[in-house]
Amino acid sequence: MKKAVILSLLSLLSYRAFAQTDSSQTLLPQQTQSSPVTISGYAELYYSYDFANPSNHTRPGFVYSHNRHNEINLNLGFVKAAYQTEFVRANLALMTGSYANANLAAEQGVLKNIFEANAGVKLSRKKNLWIDAGIFASHIGFESAIGKDCWNLTRSMLADNSPYYESGVKLGYKSDNGKWFISLLYLNGWQRIQRPDNYNTPTFGHQLTYTPNEKVTLNSSSFVGSDTPDSTNRMRYFHNLYGIFQVHPRIGITAGFDIGAQQTGKDSSSYYVWYSPVLILKVKATDRLSVAARGEYYYDENGIIIATGSQNGFQTFGYSLNLDYAIRDNIVWRVEGRTLNSKDQVFVLNDRASNNNYTITTALAISF
Repeated sequence: MKKAVILSLLSLLSYRAFAQTDSSQTLLPQQTQSSPVTISGYAELYYSYDFANPSNHTRPGFVYSHNRHNEINLNLGFVKAAYQTEFVRANLALMTGSYANANLAAEQGVLKNIFEANAGVKLSRKKNLWIDAGIFASHIGFESAIGKDCWNLTRSMLADNSPYYESGVKLGYKSDNGKWFISLLYLNGWQRIQRPDNYNTPTFGHQLTYTPNEKVTLNSSSFVGSDTPDSTNRMRYFHNLYGIFQVHPRIGITAGFDIGAQQTGKDSSSYYVWYSPVLILKVKATDRLSVAARGEYYYDENGIIIATGSQNGFQTFGYSLNLDYAIRDNIVWRVEGRTLNSKDQVFVLNDRASNNNYTITTALAISF
């Protein structure tokens, strides 16, 4: 009897030990496993008052973000699904807003509502080498369509008049130490998802980014191709250079310079040139309050990018000052005043042609 009781207790203890071990093996993967799919979103509501007071509520044609006057509007709103594993990744984001209406006006149908749609495959087991294809954010510039990621509320003339998005194939490599990134691109054109009829010239690009430490980022990006029909084909060469410097934990400086050249005619050996320098200073006064000032200039005498029909073309200085307040970690309220001063009277003020343009803009950006 005593022997039977002892055997029963040993059997019960063995069963409990087995059950605990088996249970921990079942729960452990559930606790550590994470989904390869993430869902995120963004919305930026704004109100902008242009002192030119345009009756059609549309700001000058070279402005593509926050371009509606005297109305509460949505600049950009999107929902994004991202898929990421060790060797495969994909992104799909659908958008709406005045940015989409203005900046994708040349695209057809539902393409106007695609913010991002791409997929990629890792080509090496040991190196961070990927090939991606689809629709991407542009590889050019330090400002994007997502306002919360930019130091200023409105975009610079430099950003508004170079590609925000692109479509094609990208081969990208990031070094093992994370300091270098390089990509080579084959694109459908200068900010195009769908090529128009009779546009067949191949277009290419590159991006080289060097981040030696968390305080410095240096970037070089280019575009080589054409944005004219085959019958009048004129080659375009464009380069973007910028540096971002965190000179103090609360002080940052961004300096950028764009320059482009386009043939004056098909097979011509002469070129029209345009360029744009920009300098931005950002000061974080408190953990939630920051101020940013921007100075910029855009030179396009021949109207390659910004056509005015005036004697000196578009030669314009711009100055802006904005105040940001982070209501929550994912909610920021912004206010900005901006002035533009052009060599020619390409603006309107008090119902008359003017060299100056003045705007005040406020926005609320929410991300999740």
